Amino acid sequence: MKRLEGKVCIITGGTSGIGRRTAEVFAAEGAHVVIAGRREAEGLTVAHSIGSACQYVRTDVTDEAQIAALVEYTMRHHGRVDCLFNNAGGPAPPGGIETVPADGFDAAIATLLRSVVLGMKHVAPILVRQRSGSIINNGSVAGHRAGLSSSLVYSAAKAAVIHVTRCVAMQLGEHGVRVNSISPGGVATGMFGKVAGLQGEQAERTAEIVKGALAAAQPIPRAGLPEDVAQAAVFLASDHSTFVNGHDLVVDGGLIGGQRWSEQQSRLQAMRAAFLAQLPPANPNR
Repeated sequence: MKRLEGKVCIITGGTSGIGRRTAEVFAAEGAHVVIAGRREAEGLTVAHSIGSACQYVRTDVTDEAQIAALVEYTMRHHGRVDCLFNNAGGPAPPGGIETVPADGFDAAIATLLRSVVLGMKHVAPILVRQRSGSIINNGSVAGHRAGLSSSLVYSAAKAAVIHVTRCVAMQLGEHGVRVNSISPGGVATGMFGKVAGLQGEQAERTAEIVKGALAAAQPIPRAGLPEDVAQAAVFLASDHSTFVNGHDLVVDGGLIGGQRWSEQQSRLQAMRAAFLAQLPPANPNR
């Protein structure tokens, strides 16, 4: 039996990258998928490529009324919701604290954090009535460690996503509803192009370019892929994780685990060589 057979799943940010691949995998695992995003042409293309198991609803997740409409559409067409994957995201203002623009800060928080809270707000009553369901929020390793994003605003927003996930999990868990997050590491998507200021197809094409750079960032010697996050989401959406609640599943190839072994050993060897070069030889007669 497929892991998501018959389940109804909403995926925001489903027009590209992690969201698109998650929609494809969910559908292959037997789910009915409703994807949401602002780019209508791309959304319709994704839904058409997946087939009858997928519908697209144009949604700006910074608009509460549109989030509510997305949930209402799903209920009207499917009669239930089994999983919400709050995946929609985007870049945030880069630079130091002294240069953070107030309007850019507000826009980033609206996309990265407020949309997550509002998505949970509108789906929670349904899941509580059902006494079942799974909410998955997209965090980031940048929410665990400083210096892993070009934007301190992005890092702060993702840290808040991870913690609000725990807070809501404590509430909804009492009603049989699980709330967890996934924190990806360096995943090769068009996000890197968007951070660099590129748009649309041009941004998406940067995914292949960044794979080489990301391969050396963690012990597992390859870039993260949308497939990695999609498979983690399948687990959290499925009945294989019915006792997992309030957890942040880090999918990063070991990035935040510590220093890479080979780099640590190289530094130790360099330190030993410096000692031998600068200190006088030991006197064996002393």
